Amino acid sequence: MSELTVSVLPAIAGLSAAEWDGCGAGDNPFTTHRFLAALEASGSVGDEAGWHPSHLVARVDGRVAGVAPCYLKTHSQGEYIFDHAWAQAYERAGGRYYPKLQCAVPFTPVTGPRLIAQDPQVQAALLQAMAEVAGRSGLSGAHVTFCTEAEARLGEAVGFMSRTSEQFHWLNRGYGSFDDFLAALSSRKRKAIRKERERALDFGGEIVSLTGDAIRPEHWQAFWAFYQDTGGRKWGRPYLTRAFFDLLHETMRDDCLLVLALRDGRPIAGALNLIGRDTLYGRYWGCVEDHPFLHFELCYHRAIDWAIAHGLQRVEAGAQGEHKLARGYLPVATHSLHWVRDQGFGKAIADFLKREREAVDYDMAALTEMGPFRRGEIS
Repeated sequence: MSELTVSVLPAIAGLSAAEWDGCGAGDNPFTTHRFLAALEASGSVGDEAGWHPSHLVARVDGRVAGVAPCYLKTHSQGEYIFDHAWAQAYERAGGRYYPKLQCAVPFTPVTGPRLIAQDPQVQAALLQAMAEVAGRSGLSGAHVTFCTEAEARLGEAVGFMSRTSEQFHWLNRGYGSFDDFLAALSSRKRKAIRKERERALDFGGEIVSLTGDAIRPEHWQAFWAFYQDTGGRKWGRPYLTRAFFDLLHETMRDDCLLVLALRDGRPIAGALNLIGRDTLYGRYWGCVEDHPFLHFELCYHRAIDWAIAHGLQRVEAGAQGEHKLARGYLPVATHSLHWVRDQGFGKAIADFLKREREAVDYDMAALTEMGPFRRGEIS
């Protein structure tokens, strides 16, 4: 009989990249050892940030067979699957919602594996260990955000509650060029996008798409200014530290696509994407000058251009944003899992999730019907 054990890892440096990525983490740039290690080494996560690394490691006969990126959380910031109302209700009832156990990629509303293992039995053991760790430690619960649909089904089977949310993704249906994609849209939407792209270029410069060694340290310095501006307006303070971008350059520049608007050689706006095996992930945008439609060009249209040119199947452009619909990004379901220690509170959450799921399904169907594609183009 094989012996399966699960332990808590207080820092990802406790495992080698080969051990972590060898479980299957390398297919998604955000779950790689190098990305999560950059978050920790840069101080973007840790005690001061309220994200305390508590990764789970499953071993079979002493060999690493599965991992899950987990954090002890003292707040609900940077998760994008919002549970603030649950926390308020829990504490009004006299409970203590924080700390909680969060299985997630910090600050990253990107779908992907969270129970990183080849064997479903190991994945189930990781989930069961989350509930056991949370229960034994007196935590309010354990949560797995932006997991895969298969992981959501597995979670339900072992007693977690599943939650459905919504994002907007662009899907490549065999397009050979951006014009091929436009041909699938209604005439009115096609003309609107063409006009929008023309107007975006009125800022008076050029747009470049850089990856690998074409990205220079000075580009990150410019992007840091963009990121600070956007982060300060959205979250009060940026989640990532300056050191994170230096580590990103050092260990992941081949995984990055940086789209910059330059005028007289100086970056005035930019969008950062990470490159997956079959998906381009849009993450951050910012600018030091406001120009009409430049945001849409850098974040959405150039991402589609690049994905088509490099044979990628999908563009995930981040959380929320119905404005993406008019630009060919359609609603898709995203998934999360939740376990709470208090059974009475769990029943209330389960009832809420059922009603929320029905509303999300209705909204996705309605938005898809309103989408920009010609009749019969999307089945």
